[in-house]
Amino acid sequence: MNKYLKLVGLSFLGVLVSGQLSIAQCPMCRMTLESNYQNGGTAGAGINGGILYMLVMPYIIVGTIAFVWLKNRTRKGKTELEQAFEN
Repeated sequence: MNKYLKLVGLSFLGVLVSGQLSIAQCPMCRMTLESNYQNGGTAGAGINGGILYMLVMPYIIVGTIAFVWLKNRTRKGKTELEQAFEN
């Protein structure tokens, strides 16, 4: 249990550190989009697509991990049940 607590703590620390780096880029993106929009560009659609990509990826990763974990847990449960009936 202690190993999992350390893993969660390190993950949380990683999120905090990476969050500070991403905040620094927001004004740069805003200035780029404003200047592009004033010149008739359509870079905003690409930026919006990138934002949606970054929004969806954590859900896909967590969903995949949960699916694999549940599948393995169910498989393990079946083998324990089969062993109980064999004895």
